[in-house]
Amino acid sequence: MLPQVSHEPDSHELTVAALTARWPEDQVAKGTARVEALLDLLGSPQNSAPLIHITGTNGKGSTAIIIDALLRAQGLRTGRFSSPHLVDPAERIAIDGQPVSPARFDEIWEQIRPYADIVDAKAADGVPLTFFELITAMAYAAFADAPVDVMVAEVGMGGRWDATNVADAAVAVVTPISLDHVDKLGASTAAIAAEKAGIIKEGSFAVLAGQEGEAAAVLLERCAAVGAVPLREGVDFGLLDRRLAAGGQVVKLTGAAGPAGEFWLPLHGAAMAENAAVAAAAVEAFHGWRGLEPAVLEEGFGAVVAPARTEVVHTGPPIVIDTCHNPAAVAATLATMDEAFAFAPQIAVWASMADKDIDTMLRLLEPAAAVFVATQADSPRSLSAAELAAKAAAVFGDDRVVMAPDLADALDRAVALADAAGPAAGILVAGSVILAGQARHFLAPDKPLSDLG
Repeated sequence: MLPQVSHEPDSHELTVAALTARWPEDQVAKGTARVEALLDLLGSPQNSAPLIHITGTNGKGSTAIIIDALLRAQGLRTGRFSSPHLVDPAERIAIDGQPVSPARFDEIWEQIRPYADIVDAKAADGVPLTFFELITAMAYAAFADAPVDVMVAEVGMGGRWDATNVADAAVAVVTPISLDHVDKLGASTAAIAAEKAGIIKEGSFAVLAGQEGEAAAVLLERCAAVGAVPLREGVDFGLLDRRLAAGGQVVKLTGAAGPAGEFWLPLHGAAMAENAAVAAAAVEAFHGWRGLEPAVLEEGFGAVVAPARTEVVHTGPPIVIDTCHNPAAVAATLATMDEAFAFAPQIAVWASMADKDIDTMLRLLEPAAAVFVATQADSPRSLSAAELAAKAAAVFGDDRVVMAPDLADALDRAVALADAAGPAAGILVAGSVILAGQARHFLAPDKPLSDLG
């Protein structure tokens, strides 16, 4: 039996409950009027420091983490806002790479709550401030109070009408765009790109990861329309080479100053190497498109900690957790698993939100996973284990599918299967950010969420 973690309720849960009782992130209230009104009352903290703003479909979080690490390696004080969280909402607000404590998170909420009440009372459309709008305002307020030298903010969804977009970014970063949240952002990469292009502002730098043709065209049109300077992966910057190394990989990049040396990156897979190239370009753009010192790249890359990104959280047998939750991310994760771990057999413990392209993810997963353990995440949006198992059986066959609604049971059954299969077997827990957070908290509750531990 794997260890279970008990949790005693405390005052922090009251704060979290007050916030999560509001409209959740998947119930989007488009527009920024509410959060703008709140931030006006707070003295416009979103304008207290320059912003590097990040959107895209996959890779936003890890790119933000790497940008943060590179900036701190230059001696700059950073504020980073990320979403969603793995275990606790306080993780979303980080100062100098360290998530704020639950007590500090509670304090920030108490400070802005009276102003939120004023905005709620005056809401013209009857919609009170949403969870994401409030936590965005809390992040900007925390950064102003710190204060920080530079803010790094990850878009929650889309870009144009996202709450984070009340600030005008000095550098807008767009990671690869693919189909996700199609009911809210559009059914084509071009439509989704149009929403995400909204973070590119007049006179800014736009750091563009490699994109499909339609998405690239939309992003470049936006740059031309607002007078932003586009920096394109494969043209202005990029990954020149990479090779496997203990605990990650060695990457060689090119950017503002041309080819750089080789640097160790403690992350696995080609996608993470490309994220590192994008992150380095973003920091170079922040400094006016000037090259970074090799010592900064060495220190910054070496300090990166990216929780739940093909992260080993258990040994004997090895268990890797990942946040992949759409087809493009699943494909990247499976390629990374094959390169870095090569479990034989590989056992997948999986849960997915009901609105995701589950059938495509299952088809991608079938050649890689010998056994599929269907479970469910602790969310009303999660597809039930029974429904997921039925979908999986149509792809894997009944004899390769196990159903275990309870995560602890799912992990125990996967461990038993891996133990019986031999020393080369391993387990991948993925399919949902919420599931990855639950698994990480369950299996490695004391493992740090940052390089500062």
